[in-house]
Amino acid sequence: MELELRHLRVLCAIADAGSVGRAAAQLGYSQPAVSTQLRRIERHLGEPLFARGPGGVRPTRYGAEVVEQARDVLARAAAIGHRPPATRPRGTLRVAATNSPMLSGTVSRVRARLPELSLSVTSVYASTRIVELLEEGAVDAAIAADYPGMELRHSTAVRHRGIVTEPTFVALPARHRLRQSAQVQLADLAEDAWFVTPDDGAGWPGVFYDACAAAGFTPVTVHEWLGDQTQLQSMIADGLGVSLVQPTLRPIPHVTVKPLVGSPLWCRYVLAWRPDTVTDDTVETLFRSATDAYRDLVAQAPHLRTWASRTWSVAGA
Repeated sequence: MELELRHLRVLCAIADAGSVGRAAAQLGYSQPAVSTQLRRIERHLGEPLFARGPGGVRPTRYGAEVVEQARDVLARAAAIGHRPPATRPRGTLRVAATNSPMLSGTVSRVRARLPELSLSVTSVYASTRIVELLEEGAVDAAIAADYPGMELRHSTAVRHRGIVTEPTFVALPARHRLRQSAQVQLADLAEDAWFVTPDDGAGWPGVFYDACAAAGFTPVTVHEWLGDQTQLQSMIADGLGVSLVQPTLRPIPHVTVKPLVGSPLWCRYVLAWRPDTVTDDTVETLFRSATDAYRDLVAQAPHLRTWASRTWSVAGA
């Protein structure tokens, strides 16, 4: 004899039912017919496939191997001629982002909320370059930055929407002379060395130097820095200088983050996009994901929450 698919179905039915009689009932055959079929298969293979007992049958070690192979063959046979359902090609949303700690949380939320989209993320420091990429159609959406009175400029091919406007804080060595101050006067840092990030095309570092001038000084030592935040904090911890930072920054050991008295510096993060390539629903998801990510950052920044409760508290509330 030659093994056929019907023989394999008999073997699997017996293994599943644990009884020749129950297998016969499931297959719609008589018990003698299934018993005869099983004996023929065992003779063909040369070994018993099932051990008989009072409670029914169970596969021998060899029988278990044969049944496993039979299941595989039956599954493959059932798949012949069946095409998988057509899937809609995934669209790609090209996103550029300036240096912002909200980026990671934003991207993870967008991926969870829009699984049909494939995200391509590019780090771009200068907000002016981000606008250029949007204008050129090289990216579809972006997280950029601007400053009060210096709103992001672009053509009508691009739109933008503010995500959050936040005060700028200062990172100091934990042993700094002002470490006990709840807030720091910018003028009190006149003699410190500064780490300052380069021109972002949107107004920085001009707004920093303007604030210093308004406080009555010009920084004596400036190290231009654009790189890893952890490395920057390590240098601050070693007492090599101070730096203006985002208020959601989580300081490493030996670094402390303080608000500035009067909040002389602010930064706004904006969502920018091309309406011809990004739908309104996608824009709303991007915006909601960014604001949710920022709330998570605030929850992990006690120095920002303390500043906010002191600055925005309402008497008698």
